[in-house]
Amino acid sequence: MSDFNVELVGKIGSMALIRPHERDMDYNIFARIGRALQPGMIWVSSGATEIGRLDYLKRGNGELAGQTEEIKADYAAQGQAVLMETYRRYVPPHYSLRQVLVEHTHFNNPEKCEFIKHLLLRAAGQRAIPIINYNDAVSFRENRLMELTTLRGHGEDVVECIDNDETAATIASLVRAKILLILTSVEGIYRDPADKSTRVKRVTGSTVAELLQGVEELQSCCRGSSREGANGAWAKLEFIKKPLAEGTKVFIANAKYPIEDILSGEAPSTMLCIS
Repeated sequence: MSDFNVELVGKIGSMALIRPHERDMDYNIFARIGRALQPGMIWVSSGATEIGRLDYLKRGNGELAGQTEEIKADYAAQGQAVLMETYRRYVPPHYSLRQVLVEHTHFNNPEKCEFIKHLLLRAAGQRAIPIINYNDAVSFRENRLMELTTLRGHGEDVVECIDNDETAATIASLVRAKILLILTSVEGIYRDPADKSTRVKRVTGSTVAELLQGVEELQSCCRGSSREGANGAWAKLEFIKKPLAEGTKVFIANAKYPIEDILSGEAPSTMLCIS
């Protein structure tokens, strides 16, 4: 079967899927996303670890105790099942749903990369939607850092991919997606995060160099942290440079808005592309 074009690679952060005060998932978000997904789309989902933790707590077992990396792996293994079950509940039943668990090693190996690429490209023609999650259950920090250090020691350009923004951007580049949609808890990128009126609506350029210059100017305004070891909006902008240079249009927007409204411009976002 021939490969098909990917219209959209989408990504949602873990906090957008959780109602923290209620210690539960936000089923409205899952329902909104699930109804919008269709063949030709690839969805990168965070949340397995925290969802696994919440599921474990619901069963009256209390918090897990032990080594941090082991706890994270245990919760992630439990959460991956819940995550897929929940997406399956809301994605139209006439579409197939496929879980794809990835690690940094897959994207730093040309043969594995090519295999994953064709797996994802075939899905559209098979009326299937891939749901991608980083495989935290089997990837622990010490081993990961050792592997990455070895690759860098050989002078290789490597990706880490424990940040799902990076995973989504890497996959968008791999399949040459037309659109990359990054859903977050904010409505885009702000020149001043404390002033919501400073949201940047568009970053464009007539050439790749001009576009990337605009991205780097915006990066100079960014502060904050979306996860330990990341630099929030700055990191998001850094990750999307490669797909932008390859012609992918990028939207950064709040997960509370329907996907179709973001892509049509009816919902607020920051949109970046070659003009």
